[in-house]
Amino acid sequence: MTDRARGLAPDGTIAREGALDRVPPAFVPVVDAARSRISETFTPGRLHSAYLYGSIARGTAVPGVSDLDLMLALREEATAADRADAANIEADLDGSFSQISGVGIGLVSTTVLLSELERYDLGFFVACLCTPLLGDDLARQLPRYRPTSLLARETNGDLALVIPRWRTRAAAGADRKALSRGVGRQLTRTGFTLVMPRWGGWTSDLAESAEVFGRYYPERVGQMRIAAATGRVPSADPNVLEMLIDDLAPWLAEEYAAVHGVKAPR
Repeated sequence: MTDRARGLAPDGTIAREGALDRVPPAFVPVVDAARSRISETFTPGRLHSAYLYGSIARGTAVPGVSDLDLMLALREEATAADRADAANIEADLDGSFSQISGVGIGLVSTTVLLSELERYDLGFFVACLCTPLLGDDLARQLPRYRPTSLLARETNGDLALVIPRWRTRAAAGADRKALSRGVGRQLTRTGFTLVMPRWGGWTSDLAESAEVFGRYYPERVGQMRIAAATGRVPSADPNVLEMLIDDLAPWLAEEYAAVHGVKAPR
C-alpha cells in the first residue's frame, strides 16, 4: 500500500485529510453559508480562525445523512455570549439546509489549541483533521505529525474515563440511537489508533479503521465492525449498546493502556 493510501504525505507525516475543493457539490452552499454566518457574527477581534472537518471536508458526505462539523478558534476563552452566538448559527444552518442532519460548532481558544498539553490532541486535530475556512491557519504553528505511540496515547488514551459516563447515560435512559452512534464512533477510532503505529498510517474512515484493527486483533474484529456500523447508522438495540459499553470498551481501554499508556490528565 502506498503512503498516499495510508493517509501520509511523501515525507511520511500524516497528510491533512480534507480540503475545500473536496466538498461535494450538494454541500458547497452549506459551507458558503457557514462562512458568511460566522464572519457576520464573530468579529476579527473575537475570532482567530474557523475550520471545517468531518465527512463534508473529506468529500465523503451523504446528503440528508451527514452533519456539518465546524470549529472556531477564538482569541480568548469562549464566553456565554460566544456559545449563544454559535448555537444560533447552528440552528439557522440546520433549519436552512436539508442536505445536513445537524450542525456542531466547537469553540476553543488559540491558547489551548497551541498549548504543549494539547499538541498531540487538539493540535493534531487542527493540523491534520481540520480544513481552514476563515482566518490564519494555526497548522503553520504546529508540528508535522507521524503515526506514533505518543500520538495514539494523547488522542485516545482516556477511554477508561469515558466508559463510566456512557454507563450513566445508558442507565438514565438516554436516547439509545444517539448514544450508540457516539460510542460506536469513539470505540472504532480508539481501536484504530491502538494499531495505528503498527499499521503506519492514518484514516478517519470508520469501516477502514475497523478492518485495519482486525488485522492485529482478529478475535475482536466482529465487535469492531459492529462499532463502526453503529457509528454510521446508530442502533436502538439495547444488546448492541451493552456489548459495546460493557465488553468491547473495557477490554479496549485495558489493552490501550498496556500498549500506549494513559493520556496526560486534562
